[in-house]
Amino acid sequence: MTEAVSRPTLEAVAARAGVSRATVSRVVNGGDGVREPLVERVRRAVEELGYVPNQAARSLVTRRHDAVAVVIAEPETRVFADPFFALQLRGISKELTAHDSQLVLLLTEGPEDYARVGRYLAGGHVDGALAFSLHLDDPLPGLIRGAGVPTVFGGRPGWGDGPRGDGPTVYVDSDNRGGARDAVRHLVGLGRTRVAHITGPLDQTSAVDRLDGFRDVMVDADPRLIVEGDFTPAGGERAMRVLLDRCPEVDAVFAANDLSAAGALRVLRERGRRVPEDVAVVGFDDMLPVAEGADPPLTTVRQDIEEMGRLMARLLLRGLDRRGRDEDADPGTGKGLGGAPSSVVLPTTLIRRASA
Repeated sequence: MTEAVSRPTLEAVAARAGVSRATVSRVVNGGDGVREPLVERVRRAVEELGYVPNQAARSLVTRRHDAVAVVIAEPETRVFADPFFALQLRGISKELTAHDSQLVLLLTEGPEDYARVGRYLAGGHVDGALAFSLHLDDPLPGLIRGAGVPTVFGGRPGWGDGPRGDGPTVYVDSDNRGGARDAVRHLVGLGRTRVAHITGPLDQTSAVDRLDGFRDVMVDADPRLIVEGDFTPAGGERAMRVLLDRCPEVDAVFAANDLSAAGALRVLRERGRRVPEDVAVVGFDDMLPVAEGADPPLTTVRQDIEEMGRLMARLLLRGLDRRGRDEDADPGTGKGLGGAPSSVVLPTTLIRRASA
């Protein structure tokens, strides 16, 4: 065992800087009303002594924990296998780190996990929450509402305005429907006439929006050319086998994400179909390790996943700053995000490679 080393105290910093304890407290807790020369003396003393503020004491003053919960409504086997989540978490982490906030990751494996997440959010451990990959029957929005935690959602919510319909909801999403239209128009522009769609799970709004975009272009599409997947390679494989068995003449596939497209490409190779000569394939996401590593490299719709995560965190932190200046803000509604929250929908871009 190592011996405990005494930590520098607030009083020690005050003595080193030649100021009062109250002045040091205001400086380290981000308070106003301290002249800049004194601020510099305190900061210099903090650095020289290696003083680290006591988080519990600091929270009493600032009413902030400098921690944000990131809630992903998926099991850990999915989260750690899908590069989409890594990209979104990287964007969130970069923004939180830049504002000296910690990321607390909460995953939901089963019904018992929802109760655990709800208790944690209600326990006053974090300043706010970022929640994404929600499903239409997900209890998380209601738990978040009950916890009174300011929240920004990743993806367009499927429950209307506010968590389960009470107050405005702030979210960040991509133009899923527009991106899908671009993908299908590209395939039609190549002269393809039997264009199929492998959807994502239709209890998620991103998958529904991409299906709607497909139907915007393929107005009279044969229902047999639409097969539900689950945003995984295995789901893409299953859906592609169904499509080939149902409609052997299929000459193009728009897959709702890159992982599904990768699975579809494997089945097409197994069945002796050449890509793109026999069947053109387009994905959605442009996750580079997947899209560029596909055989052939995948034409896909790019959404800036990392930027989505960064914007989610930025919207939340801005709202928390405004909320801290507005004692009348209701923490369970959009007023807690600054009174006039604005959601963000990012544009998408078609990236052309060899598969279509």
